[in-house]
Amino acid sequence: MGTTLVVESSIWYALTAVVVAARIASRRVLLGSIKKFQTDDVLMLVAVVSDTILMVAINILATKDSNLIDPNHPPTLTAEDIEQRTLGSKLVLAVEQTQIITTWLVKACLLLMYSRLATQKICMKLVAGYVAFGFVLMEILYFAVWCRPFNQYWAVPPDNIQCSAATNHLITNAVLNISSDIFILLIPLPIFLQINIAPRKKAVLCCVFALGLFTIGAAVANKYYSFSEPWGSEWTYWYIRESSTALIVSNIPFLWTTLRFCFRLSSFAESRSGKVNTPAGGLATAYGHNTKGVNHNTIISRGSHAADLASNFQPLHSRSDSKYYNDHVPLKIYKRQEIHVTSEMSDGSEPSRPSKDHVSFRV
Repeated sequence: MGTTLVVESSIWYALTAVVVAARIASRRVLLGSIKKFQTDDVLMLVAVVSDTILMVAINILATKDSNLIDPNHPPTLTAEDIEQRTLGSKLVLAVEQTQIITTWLVKACLLLMYSRLATQKICMKLVAGYVAFGFVLMEILYFAVWCRPFNQYWAVPPDNIQCSAATNHLITNAVLNISSDIFILLIPLPIFLQINIAPRKKAVLCCVFALGLFTIGAAVANKYYSFSEPWGSEWTYWYIRESSTALIVSNIPFLWTTLRFCFRLSSFAESRSGKVNTPAGGLATAYGHNTKGVNHNTIISRGSHAADLASNFQPLHSRSDSKYYNDHVPLKIYKRQEIHVTSEMSDGSEPSRPSKDHVSFRV
């Protein structure tokens, strides 16, 4: 079991590290500087540190026993056994807390991302309040209620079964974790249903939602095995799968800038017709695109004085025939054409040419 856990956890961790690194690179390109990183970017780095501790602790725990003892097969404990089980019990506590911290930091990052949406503000605030309340309640119960005194969590054997099996905590965690995941997953659903994008792009979004559902499924599975096989090790695999998929799902939306830079893809905010059919701000705003201080512009000019423009660029607002283009607004090129009308007299007199100021047609 230890070998397979090491292999699977290494694969998940490597994949997570690549996705997070790509997100950081994408944000660096988009924002222009690491100093401009937003709160969710910083929290994501903290979540990666917590996930790293989780991976290390759970692999060490796989080689040790804890104070969870099968009453049907009570072992004969030596002083060395008690010492090893005490260490294993402390690792159980570390694994549980780092898994909680990782998953709740991911929830916070997703909520901060959704907070940049121009719609669903009330819904988002209610969900954020529920997530924060759930975390505080769960930690108070874990540290101050379920197991007293606190050092019974690593006592061998403990006086209270809640200090080893932690049944009450697992039930509380399952309810608050799974329900908050579902609420968070539902926040962007109205926007997803409204946007008008190409089927292949909508398929990508469907895959992201599918990963979100897998994260919820992993949370259900790890609690199922924690209850059905408390003395087994299957729950450790699902702890890793849940935290890893949660990190991957929360970082995927930020990778589009990197993918566009590498493969020169079109904007996700653009539809097949070149128009955007999303609420104000839309998904681009939610993912941190078009933020202040980001300048991705191109000057498009046509006309007789194009050469002058090429040698004397000025700010966008100072040129009537210059248009602003960024990654999330469809490019529109305007052509200015002047038609000059002259008249020819029938008596042979010289033709006159009116001023272009009052006979000028703009097409």
